[in-house]
Amino acid sequence: MSIKDKMWQKQSLDKYLAKDNQFIKSMNAFDLMALGIGAVIGTGIFILPGTVAALKAGPGIMLSFVIAAIVCSLAAMCYAEFSSAMPIAGSAYSYGNVIFGEFIGWILGWALVLEYMLAVAAVSTGFSAYFSSLLQGFGLAIPKVLSGPFDPAHGTYLNIVAVIIVWLITWLLSQGMKQSVRINNIMVIVKISIIVIFLLVGIFYVKPTNWHPFLPFGKIGVLHGASTVFFAYLGFDAVSSSAAEVKNPQRNMPIGIIGTLVIATALYILVSVVLTGMVSFRELDVANPVAFALQKVGQNWTAGIISLGALAGMFTMMVTMIYSSSRLIYSIGRDGLLPKFLGRLQGKNHLPQHSLLLATLIISFLGGLVPLDQLTSLVNIGTLIAFTFVSIGIIPLRKHTEITHNGFHVPWSPILPIISALACIGLMLTLSLETWIASLIWFAIGMVIYFTYGIHHENISD
Repeated sequence: MSIKDKMWQKQSLDKYLAKDNQFIKSMNAFDLMALGIGAVIGTGIFILPGTVAALKAGPGIMLSFVIAAIVCSLAAMCYAEFSSAMPIAGSAYSYGNVIFGEFIGWILGWALVLEYMLAVAAVSTGFSAYFSSLLQGFGLAIPKVLSGPFDPAHGTYLNIVAVIIVWLITWLLSQGMKQSVRINNIMVIVKISIIVIFLLVGIFYVKPTNWHPFLPFGKIGVLHGASTVFFAYLGFDAVSSSAAEVKNPQRNMPIGIIGTLVIATALYILVSVVLTGMVSFRELDVANPVAFALQKVGQNWTAGIISLGALAGMFTMMVTMIYSSSRLIYSIGRDGLLPKFLGRLQGKNHLPQHSLLLATLIISFLGGLVPLDQLTSLVNIGTLIAFTFVSIGIIPLRKHTEITHNGFHVPWSPILPIISALACIGLMLTLSLETWIASLIWFAIGMVIYFTYGIHHENISD
């Protein structure tokens, strides 16, 4: 078979189902929503509603979240249909191999590797910062040499907390999904409980006069706000990585994905309503708007609880994304595009331990040693590329002769999938030139790996 033929060779869904059948199916719809909410609701819920209200949308930030949720829900419905029709590991990477062919599948897999690993590395450094400030409250401090990335000029050599938390989560995931999901569910409940505490306390301090003017930056401000807060919803796509480990995926996958988006949207809007009602939006351009608002009304004890909520939020996000990273690397190794030992399941729990270890090594290296300030925007472009292809992919999925499914279907197809793809492309065009240049470098590296190793070792065409 020629290289050109190999590039566009499509994988059989039945082969994927047979290979992934070794996974233990242990997750239900609630577990999936907990994974999704764990990824979507992070520290952003304590920061974005305030800073975006102050700088772009005013009290109209609540409308910005509605608009962003509508756009995001289009991609979510497309993911729900794919995961219902194709309950396999690998998310958009595997969907791309079946629907578009090996080359597009690799592009999507490489984009998701970027999204998952860089996102976890960035959040691990945020976790370290919050944890350090928490220790300072008890009069303790982490030695400076172990408090930041490798930067001898500023006296830091390793962000030890970022490394430890990543390896702790990896150890948790290596014990099996049943135990991991149980702890993740508890942490998600703690996180939501803290958000609810803020809402119940804050609502008594709401002054309707703070909502006037409602649109101080005009309608365009609401739209600018929507394009900013859209990225708060990214992470629900990681839920689709778990499809091979889900009971009754035709029913539970759509509930998990769409349920995640509904709950996240409700929480974001409620926090926006209460926050902008407690204090004037003009005062919310601060590092931690929710804690600031609580301190402003004299609720200092509640502000302290918010820090715990932020830590819980970052922990659950890392659980979901490290989990998804390992399943993605497993899927690529399963197809031979990366070394085949990465695509094997080990132990009594039938887990991809090799791929989990590789993901952890890379993430802990990035989080512990590399300054990530200029790289986190790359997470957005990797996600939007995957969203675009998954949205467009609904059209050939419906026509695929080997795939018949009685699960969730995107309504008004192909109109909604096309609108979803166009919306994602539009958002990509709003990203900075630096982000585009960095992403082109990343994909150039991916092309080198694919054409020097992957295409010569793949077993998709076997």
